[in-house]
Formats: sequence, structure tokens, C-alpha cells
Amino acid sequence: MGIWDKLKGELIDIIEWLDDTRDTMVWRYPRADNEIKYGAKLIVRESQAAAFINEGALADMFVQPGTYTLTTQNLPILGKLKGWKYGFESPFKSEVYFASTRTFTDRKWGTKNPIMLRDPEFGPVRLRAFGSFAIKVGDVPTFLRNVVGTDARFTVDEIGEQLRDLLVARFADALGESKIPVLDLAANQDDLGKLLITRIQPDFDTFGLKLVNLLVENISLPPEVEQALDERTKMGVIGDLNRYTQFKTANAIGDAAKNPGGMAGMGMGVGAGMAMGQQMSQAMGGMQQQVGGGSPPTIPGQQAFFVAVGGQQKGPYTLDQLREEVSSGRIQRSTLAWKNGMPQWAALETIPELGVLFANVPPPLPKE
Repeated sequence: MGIWDKLKGELIDIIEWLDDTRDTMVWRYPRADNEIKYGAKLIVRESQAAAFINEGALADMFVQPGTYTLTTQNLPILGKLKGWKYGFESPFKSEVYFASTRTFTDRKWGTKNPIMLRDPEFGPVRLRAFGSFAIKVGDVPTFLRNVVGTDARFTVDEIGEQLRDLLVARFADALGESKIPVLDLAANQDDLGKLLITRIQPDFDTFGLKLVNLLVENISLPPEVEQALDERTKMGVIGDLNRYTQFKTANAIGDAAKNPGGMAGMGMGVGAGMAMGQQMSQAMGGMQQQVGGGSPPTIPGQQAFFVAVGGQQKGPYTLDQLREEVSSGRIQRSTLAWKNGMPQWAALETIPELGVLFANVPPPLPKE
């Protein structure tokens, strides 16, 4: 310290803090030998509070903005402790701590590891969450005693990790107790934030801090679960899968027809055409079953025949079903029949597989 600084300190003593940072929570006023003259001027600005520490103990607090003259009138506690036996000219040794009471915003929090929960719809799930919160010094003496100590400059980052871990722990408890289904969490994020403030504030009181605001910005599932959920959503949007498949097949045939010269296009067209044919065949078979009285589908491995009765197509019929039709007389030898692979319709008695049906049936009576 120079001579001029020493003289200035003897002539006038102004104690103030002009904070040019955005992360300082507490700042100790630097003073040689901690000597502060009786009658010095203390300037406390908006969003500030000043604490006087005398011989390691908190002596007086200034929490309202303004300019104070440090006398026994403004320092009653310190006046009683010291007695001012040296009069008005002698300095007294004390430390002055300025605390910022503004709100520190945009503090981030998030889960380092997934939170295990039991969902009523999906069963056991793993969730991750992140968001932001805002804090401020609510109780300056408690904050100085329990957190700052003798630190000359205390920043919000020095306690940030501790606060984030505390938030995540309480968030896991609150989320598990809420029993909110995973698909409904997005609609309840604001309520979760408010619930967390109520649950966490008692823990912050221990540090002398106030949790001003807490936001839950996102709650997410593991990527593979999200992918499965997307597939499930797609199925719900598609609706009727059979109609969707027919639509996609028809589009594939149209696209293949635009490139008739390419082998890939031909292969695609042929494959799509075969798939389309199979689907149309299945659809026609279902319609014919309805025309025929809702008969069950053909048993796998048995040949199916269609017959023409009264000018209408009926079927498909198995051999056992045709045998019953022949026995009842509803189908004659001359009844036309067709199966897959035949070039055209033919009489039942001319088809080798069906000729045996008339072995025990007498031929028609001769005409007189």
C-alpha cells in the first residue's frame, strides 16, 4: 500500500461493492489488517446485503439498500461488544462480507444415469430428464456460516454440483411416488416442477438458499424404446394393414412400370405383381366364401374347386364338401368346375380328381 492510499484510508473510509461479474455470490471487502475506521461510510446497493464479522462472530447485518455511517447508532451490537473505549478516531478490526441477493438463473440440472421406474403400460422403464433452475441467497447469515466460511470470493459454481445432485435425487423420489404413466409425463412437467420446489426447499434452507424456480424441460426414454414407440405410432396411423399393403403394392407396380428397361425395375415389377396377385386371390377367396354361405377356408394341403350352379360361381370346395354336394343332388356330373391351374371350366365327371365322386352314383335314366 502506498503513502497516498494510507492517507486516503485515514481521511475517509468508504466501503462498497461494485460487482462486475455474473456468478459471484459473496465477496469480502479487502482491507489492510481488517481495520475499518469508526464513522466510515457503508454503501449497500439494490440486490446486496452486508455482514460485519467481528473476531470471527457475526456482529451486524445491513439488508436494506442505502448509505450508512458506521457509528454506535448503526452498529448497536458491535458497539456493545467493543465498548468504543478508544473514542471515535481509533479503527476497529472487522471483516465486511457483501452478499448478492439477486436471482442466479439458468442453472442446469440433469440425470447422470437413467432412473428406473415401473410403468403401468410399458412395465420397467429407464428415464432420463433434464431442466433448469434458479436460486438466490435467502438467509445471508446461514449462507455465510454453512457454506461460504472465510472464502474471499464465493461463486455459484462452487455449490452448483451439490445442488444439481440434490435436485436429481429428489426428482427421482418425486417421479416414483407420482405414479404418472410415461406417456402422460409431458402433460405434467409443470406440476412436477412445482412439486419438486416444495420437496427440495427444506434442503436448500440448510444452505440459506431459496429455490426460486425449477423447470423440467424434457423426460426421455432410451433410444431403442423410443424407436419401438415410433413403430407403434406408425401402426396406429396406418390403420388397416391389409389395405395399406395393397396400396403400397399398387404404387410399387406403378413405379416399376416407369422403368421397363431396367432389370431391377423388371424384377421389382414381377415381384410386386406376384404379391399383388396373391393378395387379390386371397381377397376374391374371401368374397366367394361369403357368397357360398360363409364356409370356412380350405384346409391347408387340400385342393380347392369352384363350381358353377345356376349361373353363379360358388366355392371354393374341398373334395369332402363336393362329395356331400353330389350326394345331396345339388351338383351333377355335368356341373362345370375349375381349380387353380386349369385352362378353362370343365364338367366334374371329366376331371380325374372329381370323377371318383360319382362312382356310387347311378347315371341318369335313359330317355324313353
